[in-house]
Amino acid sequence: MPLTDEEWEAVKPLVRMGRPKAEVTKERITIRLSHDVVTQFRATGEGWQTRIDAALRQFITEHPLAR
Repeated sequence: MPLTDEEWEAVKPLVRMGRPKAEVTKERITIRLSHDVVTQFRATGEGWQTRIDAALRQFITEHPLAR
C-alpha cells in the first residue's frame, strides 16, 4: 500500500539516496586521452578512472613542479 503524503513527509528526512558525501571530493573535468590509454585502463575493470587518478598522482609525486 503506497504511503500517504503525510506519511511520506514524515519518512522523507530519514531516506538517503546514493552513497554518503565524501569529506574530500574530486573535481569533475573533461580530459582527452589517447584511445590506447583509455582502452588499457578500461580493460582493468571497474574503478579504472580511480586508477588513472592514482597514476597521475604518482606522476606528480615523482615529478614535482620546480618552485
